[in-house]
Amino acid sequence: MTIVLTIVAFLIVFGILVFVHEFGHFFMAKLVGVKVEAFSFGFGKRLFGFRKGDTDYRVCLIPMGGYVKLLGEGMWDKDREIAPNDFMAKNRGQRFLILVMGSVMNILLAIVLVAILNMVGIAVPEYTDQAPVIGWIDPGSPAEKAGLRPGDEILEINGKKVKTWNEVDIAVGSKPEREILVTVRRDGNIIQVPLKTDKITRYEMGYAGFRARILTEVRMVNPGSPAEKAGLQPGDIIVELNGEPVYLFNFVQKIQENPETPLTLTVERQGQTLELTVIPKREGDVGKIGIAQAAKSVVRKYDFFEAFNQSLKENARNTFLVFNFLKDLFTGKASTRQLGGPIEIASFSYMAMQMGLLTMISWIAIISLQLGILNLLPIPVFDGGQIFVLLIESIIRRDLSPKMREIWLQIGFFIFIFIMVFVILNDIVKRLPEGWRSLMPF
Repeated sequence: MTIVLTIVAFLIVFGILVFVHEFGHFFMAKLVGVKVEAFSFGFGKRLFGFRKGDTDYRVCLIPMGGYVKLLGEGMWDKDREIAPNDFMAKNRGQRFLILVMGSVMNILLAIVLVAILNMVGIAVPEYTDQAPVIGWIDPGSPAEKAGLRPGDEILEINGKKVKTWNEVDIAVGSKPEREILVTVRRDGNIIQVPLKTDKITRYEMGYAGFRARILTEVRMVNPGSPAEKAGLQPGDIIVELNGEPVYLFNFVQKIQENPETPLTLTVERQGQTLELTVIPKREGDVGKIGIAQAAKSVVRKYDFFEAFNQSLKENARNTFLVFNFLKDLFTGKASTRQLGGPIEIASFSYMAMQMGLLTMISWIAIISLQLGILNLLPIPVFDGGQIFVLLIESIIRRDLSPKMREIWLQIGFFIFIFIMVFVILNDIVKRLPEGWRSLMPF
């Protein structure tokens, strides 16, 4: 059943993205007077569809994308008869608009979806936008070995300024097993601390071991549990345990270490500060109080214009992150395990679907932006490859020869096949046991 739902989630996400992308090409082609012969979801053998006007709307066997087939597209023989509604009958500016509009639509979709989420209001971890002041150092972590301390404020990583924990998490997470230089403010002094990150999870994310002051929010209280008897309620924020500050990453540990021991919790509830006494129930060798907890969250909600303004800022920031990741990938600073192919997209789509509509919308926005950006890369079989040819032709003021275009497409085909095989194998390798993954060459 899980596999079926994963496939369904993948088809929903990918179907939306492909439709929006291809509709961009379709709409602009119609606008400039180019005949659209086919609008296809998927590649390969036609399974079903219908014809309306000049266009065959169809679903094909391999759901790994889609395409719009334009009259004359890819036909560069100058001796053939070119109809007025032929793709090659249009000037370079019009052809450019047709080619670029698929990515433009994906980027616009991301902007609109994020704006909708901003208007509806979504809960996000509070700490992500806070100044990166270290609240906790994991014992034995690279941060502890490097001498970093709670209270240090992180100012720069590898010479790049970081203003929030979100920026710190991205800067460190994209650099597994790398030497980084962390600039911190400590007691009014600016010091530089070198450390070598470790890697965690099957995605080989960079890990330093310093954490924010992440407060614990109670999300659920089990009926009849010690937490319910103590008076804890969903939405409570736990700030202290026995008079000492406690954070999300060590709260559970302290509870587990004190079975059947009365503990005083200081909690914030709707602007009030309360003290509650809870006695963890012994389960095996550890204590449990019967709650589900998460990082303290805040709800961000904006009016119409500010929602779009914030969406533009967020998508611009994410665009920069995509290009920065690609740069790190090609320079060896980022791990290829952080790449995701169709299996990963399907897996995350299923998880997003389980978490609800807003999470699904957020995931579609993320993938749509990345699809729009990556499709503009100058790889021959991508739209960016054809746009690149148009730019070259505009510079030299003449069309490339059919032979040159054929060579360009052949190169692109092999690059495309290599990328597809690589990302699929990469997805499979990430699901192997750790011992097996370490034997893989990538």
